[in-house]
Amino acid sequence: MNSDLNYTKAIELLEKVSSSEGFLASAQNISNYKRVWARDGVICGLAALASGDEKLIETFRKTLETLANNQHQIGTIPSNVMTNGDQVEVSYGGLAGRVDAVTWFVIGICQYAYYTKDITFVAKYDTEIEKCFALLDAWEFNNKGLLYVPLSGNWADEYITDGYVLYDQLLRIWALKSYNHFAQDEDITVKIATITKQLEINFTPNSAGEKYHERAYNEVNIQKYMPCSFSPAGYKTQFDAFANSLALYLNIGSEDFQNSILEYSIALKNEMKLQLLPAFWPPIKETDLDWNLLKNNCKYEFRNYPNEFHNGGSWSMVNGFYGLALFSKGKKKEALALLTAINEANALEDFTFYENFNSETKEPNGVPFCAWSGAATVLLHQSLHTNFKFLV
Repeated sequence: MNSDLNYTKAIELLEKVSSSEGFLASAQNISNYKRVWARDGVICGLAALASGDEKLIETFRKTLETLANNQHQIGTIPSNVMTNGDQVEVSYGGLAGRVDAVTWFVIGICQYAYYTKDITFVAKYDTEIEKCFALLDAWEFNNKGLLYVPLSGNWADEYITDGYVLYDQLLRIWALKSYNHFAQDEDITVKIATITKQLEINFTPNSAGEKYHERAYNEVNIQKYMPCSFSPAGYKTQFDAFANSLALYLNIGSEDFQNSILEYSIALKNEMKLQLLPAFWPPIKETDLDWNLLKNNCKYEFRNYPNEFHNGGSWSMVNGFYGLALFSKGKKKEALALLTAINEANALEDFTFYENFNSETKEPNGVPFCAWSGAATVLLHQSLHTNFKFLV
């Protein structure tokens, strides 16, 4: 199956973005993307592991080393690193820091060690990982189990999610589970159970237990999926495709509720012209209360028009993880159809691997030759055709 043209082109893109410091975010000569990014680099690295390509796996190792070598003394993992000869430029975030850089780094270290059977790789970075977990503990602020994430604090850096953001809680669980495969630490086992319980209490319907925000929980009427975030100001109820995919992949919530997420997401995908899940749904429009928050949350130019970018746009990368979730739930037919849709999007304009697409017009948006768009094809293709599985 590796002779598949879509797969071959995706591998070629990952080869093109391979550098001596790790995976770059794009093969296009755009300065902000000619860097080793934590989340982009790790997602490309996961694709490298799935591919079994030794050169790509070596680039993944370099990615992780670059991130580790530039960890801040308090534990923060760089959002991105740019090297130019002897000069190194490190960013820990723009308008806000990037919480998910920390969790993706830990996930990356552990998945690399698990796949390569190199346990010493985890031991080598034990101090860095412990700093990451200590920092995440501090970011709970109230010591109740859930991270408090600032606006712009993760991959959806120009969207409206803030506070107790679902996506970041789930990545933390995956990071803790991945590390505990090696550490076998009872305290970590308890921590995973605590976070999971708080997610189920605060993000699933009809849950028992003391809520963080009882009044807001009762008003929001959670039914079909987990809302994207909540804060002291209340819940934001958009469907977050990435987060709900992680919830399915990590088996968070009751079986009935996971089936509800599956039913909702499959129906939503089938409504879309691209046959891809939008990143967040429904889109925020100019008449909505959150429009001003969305409009002002950009550093350079506004990109979150309805049905575009994070605001209802469709991303191959996000759909790659959704495909993994579908396959993990026995939905192979649906996952295969999704892979076809991802490949069709990536192949547009002679395999330009655009960053995202307008879900209504199907027009491409963002950066071309985006590495993690290619990674989506590799991740899902190898899972479906070689039964490759990550450590969860």
